[in-house]
Amino acid sequence: MLQQYVMLALALVLFGIEVWALVDAARRPAAAFVAAGKRTKNFWLVLTGVAAAVGFVGIGGSVGFLQFIAVVPAGVYLADVRPAVSGYGRGQRRPPRGGGW
Repeated sequence: MLQQYVMLALALVLFGIEVWALVDAARRPAAAFVAAGKRTKNFWLVLTGVAAAVGFVGIGGSVGFLQFIAVVPAGVYLADVRPAVSGYGRGQRRPPRGGGW
């Protein structure tokens, strides 16, 4: 019984991350993706949309391991693409991260 609640909570958290990535990608202008040197807005909308759909179906526990794989594109978007496109339109360009020495 406890395992079912833990898996349900985990599924809801993963779904929340996927929806967050999808909504954020939808709110950003398409030009921001090009200006940041990332893949197109439509590419990220499709990836995060499929991830959110798999996450939604997986809430009932029917998808299992596929749910964990589906959160990867959302995580990549939130960790890599979102910071790059968030500075667009503010009149300033951030230097690329990890330029190193």
